[in-house]
Amino acid sequence: MWLFSRKGASGFSATSTAEQVTEGIDGSGLTAVVTGASSGIGAETSRVLALRGVHVIMAVRNLCTGNEVKQEIVKQVPNARVDAMELDLSSIASIRKFASKFNSLNLPLNILINNAGVMATPFTLSKDNIELQFATNHVGHFLLTDLMLETMKRTASESSREGRIVNVSSRRHKFSYPEGICFDKITDQSRYNRLSAYGQSKLANVLHANELARRLKEENVEITANSLHPGAIATNLFRHFGFVNGLVAVLVKHVMKNVQQGAATTCYVALHPDVKGVSGKYYSDCALAETSLQAKDHELAKKLWDFTSSAIDQSKA
Repeated sequence: MWLFSRKGASGFSATSTAEQVTEGIDGSGLTAVVTGASSGIGAETSRVLALRGVHVIMAVRNLCTGNEVKQEIVKQVPNARVDAMELDLSSIASIRKFASKFNSLNLPLNILINNAGVMATPFTLSKDNIELQFATNHVGHFLLTDLMLETMKRTASESSREGRIVNVSSRRHKFSYPEGICFDKITDQSRYNRLSAYGQSKLANVLHANELARRLKEENVEITANSLHPGAIATNLFRHFGFVNGLVAVLVKHVMKNVQQGAATTCYVALHPDVKGVSGKYYSDCALAETSLQAKDHELAKKLWDFTSSAIDQSKA
């Protein structure tokens, strides 16, 4: 990773860790929800936010594993305020249950980190009959954000502190299907390509953040929405590429980021004062980065918003 240690305008580089980019930042009084927090960069993001004084709600699919990670965080950060709650982002019913339970706790919510994801899975339909990567990576986070937004608005108003929504996307958003989002073929197995489908879901993450940022600005709400590429990281996202697992072990020390570096941009966008007031942007290595042309398409973002809302409404039937 020494090849990528050149610092950007933020003073950080691809080799900076989450602890380094948040050093000296006081997050006490803030509450954050982090999805996919039981492993990888989600777990590290939770640990570092807790280290900075943030009350972290770990939204996890496996509550047993989540509680184990929680205990490990508390062991390392004795004063950490960390809780684990069950959330399966591939299930609309689970998302509604999580949001209902969270909102019933009457907690504030300053930061929502939409981190969880699956990558390059064999063709699978979710419980709601939506292609799994699109369902988990985009639709689930879209609905979760929508259900948590009123709490975030109230928190921002009552605390006079900016709320932040962070979508963990990927540079793979640049390698979706040619049309970007295959609205009429999301669940078409005959044209399914697992890497293109992953890129499609990550493009949706960027488009969602951009359209959300536009809507929040129109409402004059003090909440920002941004997306980011965490970097190529050796995590269990590679579990569906058997032959890759062996290469990962060789490459990780030389090319890939470790988990501490992988969580850096997420923590930077979620906490750093330099990001205050910035919305509808895309980050990589703790710096503003360029997206694909499709990700900048405002009409595509609006169409995706309407399409996703309709898909969620149809699931109620």
